[in-house]
Parts: sequence; C-alpha cells; structure tokens
Amino acid sequence: MGLINLGQEGDPILTRLVDEDKVPWYRKKNLRILYFLLYPTCMGIEITSGFDSQLINGLQLVPHWLKYFGSPVHGKANTYDVVGPLLGIISASYSLGAIIGVPVVPWVAQLVGRRWSIFLGSCVMCVGALIQGFAQNAAMYIIARMLLGFGIIFCIVSGSAMLGELSYPKERAKMTSMFNASYFVGQIIAAGIVVRTSKIASDWGWRLPSLLQMVPSLLQMVFVFFLPESPRYLISKDRREEAFDILCHYHAEGDRDSLFVKAEMAQIETTIKIELEAANLSWMDMVNTPGMRRRTFIASAMGVYTQWSGNTLISFYLGKILGMIGYTDTYTKTMINLGNTGWSLINGTIIALYAPRFPRRTMFLIGATGMLCVYIGWTVGMAIAMDAVANKKQNKGAGIAVLFFIYFYSMWYNIGNNALTYTYLVELFPYAERSRGIAIEQFWGRSAAFFTNFVNPIGMDNAGWKYLLMYIATILCEILTIWFFYPETYGRTLEELAFLFEDREKADRAVSAVEKTIHFGSADDKPVGEIGMNPIGDHGVEVEHLAEVPDKSGIDRVKEG
Repeated sequence: MGLINLGQEGDPILTRLVDEDKVPWYRKKNLRILYFLLYPTCMGIEITSGFDSQLINGLQLVPHWLKYFGSPVHGKANTYDVVGPLLGIISASYSLGAIIGVPVVPWVAQLVGRRWSIFLGSCVMCVGALIQGFAQNAAMYIIARMLLGFGIIFCIVSGSAMLGELSYPKERAKMTSMFNASYFVGQIIAAGIVVRTSKIASDWGWRLPSLLQMVPSLLQMVFVFFLPESPRYLISKDRREEAFDILCHYHAEGDRDSLFVKAEMAQIETTIKIELEAANLSWMDMVNTPGMRRRTFIASAMGVYTQWSGNTLISFYLGKILGMIGYTDTYTKTMINLGNTGWSLINGTIIALYAPRFPRRTMFLIGATGMLCVYIGWTVGMAIAMDAVANKKQNKGAGIAVLFFIYFYSMWYNIGNNALTYTYLVELFPYAERSRGIAIEQFWGRSAAFFTNFVNPIGMDNAGWKYLLMYIATILCEILTIWFFYPETYGRTLEELAFLFEDREKADRAVSAVEKTIHFGSADDKPVGEIGMNPIGDHGVEVEHLAEVPDKSGIDRVKEG
C-alpha cells in the first residue's frame, strides 16, 4: 500500500450478481455474436499499430527501401543507410500525427458516437496507407505516416472504450486486455510480409507492405456498423430505450424482464446522471477536482511508461541493435525479428487472458520489476558484445545473452503495460471523461514515443550500450509511481468504480438505485412485480430471492429494509 490515498469503490452489488451467472459466454448466442464482431472492429484496431511498428523495423532490412530514402555508406560499395535523424523522424511521424489528433478525438466521439469515430479514423488511415505506398520522397512518406497516426488515435480511443462499455461485466477485463494483444498479430503479419517482399528486386519490395497497412482499417469500415452503439453513449444522449434494448439483447439474451439488466440500467443511468451534474464535458474537467487531477496524473504516467520502458528499441530498431552486436546478415536478422514477434504474440495472448484475473497493482509491479531485471542483464551483455565487435572479434556468448534478454523482455512488458493498459484506463475513468482520459494517455504515450523514436537511433549511434542506462532509470521511476499512486480497480463494474476518488455520497446514490431496482423492480420506491425472480436472465443462474446472493454490505441493507 502506498503513502497516497488509493481510492474507494462503490458497493459491488452488481458484481456479486454477475458472479452468480455460471453460464459461459460461448453458450450465449447473442453475446457470442457480439464478441466475434468486436474482434475485427475494436480489438483489431491495434493490429494496425503492430503492423506499423514492425513495418518500419522490417523495412530497415530491405535494401531497396534503404536505397530510396537513404544515402551511400562511406567505404562500402552498393550499401545504403538512412541517417539517424531522418530514420528517427520517419519512425516518430506516426506518433506526431496521433498527438495532433488528441484534442479533437473526445469531442468527435461524444458528438457522433463510438462507431462513427472508428469509421472516420479508419478512412483517414486508408488515405495515409495509399500515400505511403506511392510516396515519391521522404517528405511524402512522413506526411503519410502522420495521417496514419492521426487516424489511429480516433480508433484507439473509441475502440477501447467500446470494448469496456459493450462487454458483459464478467468478460469485460479480458476483452479490454485482448485489445493490446492484437498488436502482436499486426506485428507478425507485417514481419511475414516483409520477409517475402524483401526478395522483390524493385521498389515494390517496400511499397507493397506499405499499402497493405490499410487492410485492418478496411475491415473496421466494413464491420463497425454491424456493432450496436455503446449503451452508455446512448443514455448520455437521452436514447434510453435503445440502450435498454441493446443491454437486454446481449447481456440477457433478449430477456426484457431480466432484473440484472434492469439493475445494470439503473446503475448506468444514475452514475452518468451524477457524472454529468458535475461535468462540463470539456478538457478543464480533467483538472477541476482532486479526483480528476489524480486520474489525469495516472493516465499521463501510464502513457509515458508504455513507451519509456525500453520497448521502442525492440519494436523499431531491433535490426540496428543486432548489427551493433555482430549480426550483419540480412536473412538472419529478419528471422530473429520474426521469431521475436511470434514469441511476443504467443506470450502476449496468454498473458492477456490470465492477467485480468489478478489485482491490477500486483500485475503492474511484477511486470515493471521483471523489465528492470531484464534491462540490467541486457545492458551488461550488450556492453561485452559491443566491446568484442569493436576489437574485430565476436563474443557469441554475449550475443546470445543479448538475444535471450530481448526475447525475455516481452513477457514482462506484456504483464502490465500491454495486457492491462486499456483495462485499467476504462476502469479508472467514469463514462463522462473516459474518452478524454484515454486521449490523455495517448497524448503522453505518443509524445513519449515521438521523442524516443527520434532519439533512439541518435543515442545508440553516439552512446552505444550506455544508452540503455536511461531506460533502467525510467523503469525504476515507473515502479515507484505504481507503488505510490496506482489504485486497485480489480473485481468491480465500471459504475462501481466511477467515484473512486470522489465523495462516498455519490457512490451511495448509485448503490441506492441498484438496491431499489433489485428490491422493487425499478429505481424508485414503487414495487414492480415479485422481488428478484430472475436477475440474470433466462440463460443465467436464477436467484429466487435476494437473500441468496452472497453479501456482506449493500444487499444486507435491502434485506433489512
């Protein structure tokens, strides 16, 4: 426990009801369809980000790309290289485009809804991919990548929020954790494509994979309107009946008499009403109260640490690192890169499925501590390997050690910064500020990525292995920030976490609405039918009386009433 007050949750009445539902999602037809649609439209968004990082990493191994954008290497015939500053701005331009888009993203998401925001962002990315594939010079290539970054921010903010807001509470954490796991799907697809296209003896060796970056965006454009809109968005726009229909269809398999859905609806409506009473729906909301300032700080820190934990070195500059420790063969470097991508996909997916089962603070601390240990070992191994290369020798043991730590790193990064980032952000911010909260994390994350992607090649050229010491320092800061500031959000619905840092009275109002719905059948005090005949719905467990729901606090008050 840190020295800072780490917050308080609302009474988890709805969470206890969800725990009573023992029917798995794959035995619920409507929920199963929803989850299959969420993959290409929301989880698949990060495929584009993974594709992009691996594309730039892989193209540095393609001779025709180096020749087109680079210059001859002095003393080496028919050898070209892209100089550090240019390579840095090419890599960082994707993040720069995202930074430019941050101020307007929450406004668009609230104006037109989550689905249209994803569609518009996907359209912009398709335009960016076309320009990138047919770029005639470095400036055109950079502008194209800025467009790609500008579009992705719309999709990430709305897509991650949509996952949390549409998913059934039991699977919500896993669904949002899988959002980032799809990043590795994009990486391995891009790595495999570049392996094949690198053999094309023309500029199409880099133009073709650059054009293929639009494929995930095309899928989002095709499928996104098969998804329902976020019920929370609809409620915020006074479209209550539409929201209720969606919750009944997907969370109760069409049972409009489900008391669980009525309680969920009451909780969402009451919470959003309380939020909007105090919110101006502007950026000033993020710093107006102590609770929002704390959330903003945590989101900003998460954004920085997702990019300053050393991951960008591997994502964008693995080829350069391998060259520094003595691996010069293009095919060998490509296979090492592909192998690391495949390994990251495997461990990232497994971790995304299991990490949400454990307390968030614990997983973030384990991941950051593991990254610190890996970077210390990596730094030592790289120092020895580079010393041998400088003396025109080869230390195979040190080189293999560096490869081991590079591969070992991904599982520790994935435990916290990959699997739980969007899960935690969706839980941390109430609905009214969720888009702005995720946008703030994206702003700091993209700013940090822009800086590191621009500086990394320059730092490695000038400082060599000593450059890794900077990341050791930032990971240490990350551990301290997690310990002192990150609250625990595990095991609660989004509305139960909405007033984590606010007055208890606000949380109690939402709890009261749920209790009244469960006890009387509506959020007011008027009884509606028999009490609690089926709070989960036809396809879930029946709770014939409220007293049978495991309880230690909130529902006891209903029983006594």
